[in-house]
Amino acid sequence: MVLHRNLGPFDTTAIGLGEMPLTIENNLGPKMGVETIHAALDAGCRQIDTAWAYYCSGGEEQTGEKLVREALASWDGPRDEVLVATKVGHFRNFTDGKPTWDVDGSPENLIKRAKQSAFELGVDMIDLLYFHRPDPKIPYGESCEAMKEIRSMGIAREIGISNASIEQIDIAREILGDSLIAVQNQFSPIYTETADTLDYCGKVGLSFVCWSPLGGFRKPKDESKFDPFREVAEAHGVSYQQVVLAWELAKGSHVFVIPGAHRPATILDSLKAGDLELTPEELAKLG
Repeated sequence: MVLHRNLGPFDTTAIGLGEMPLTIENNLGPKMGVETIHAALDAGCRQIDTAWAYYCSGGEEQTGEKLVREALASWDGPRDEVLVATKVGHFRNFTDGKPTWDVDGSPENLIKRAKQSAFELGVDMIDLLYFHRPDPKIPYGESCEAMKEIRSMGIAREIGISNASIEQIDIAREILGDSLIAVQNQFSPIYTETADTLDYCGKVGLSFVCWSPLGGFRKPKDESKFDPFREVAEAHGVSYQQVVLAWELAKGSHVFVIPGAHRPATILDSLKAGDLELTPEELAKLG
């Protein structure tokens, strides 16, 4: 059984499926996408993380949310057990012919996109909706007020924020109160700059969800950072990716990970990380 934890009011898996690789550039097509989601769900995964902006730049918008809807509609398991989280405030565009990301945290845009997300997911109410990324053009509090309005309108059951600093977390807490349940920030062995927010979430009672917990795949990374994890993995006879995820989950019971995957085998390996127990000595070695 995949490790479960409480994410706000949701009893869900501590290891979720990060849907982004299935629908942005270099994806393997919708058939493989559905197969990957089905494989994760069949193995016990009960958290899927997507976003309004998970589509190929210049292509059809919201393909990530549409893929999740298709996969859940064609899955014969217990749909009511699955937490689906999505995000608004990001979008894709081309700059000099290259795919890029941009932000729009204006209240009117967040409300509009939230309604679109619910529609494409085929739900009356989104389980968990994140404000995807701060918009430097808009005061952070104004964006959070819009997220509060989205919840009061019944579009989302619970609210999260993503790519947030401690200062922004406090602004969101003041505005959103108990409806704020999670912070989703990048965190991995090659990106530990958000360790302060991971620790802070534990202190104030918020879940911390690691995106790109294995370092991501879109940019080159310093592979030497994973050498200690490879050594521990060899001792346990598992993949180093499992060790990375187990190390992150050991940071606290409030921590969740949402590794991405291009194919079923990848997520099936990741889901085993909850069964891996690392010794205090190993955790000390890994940092």
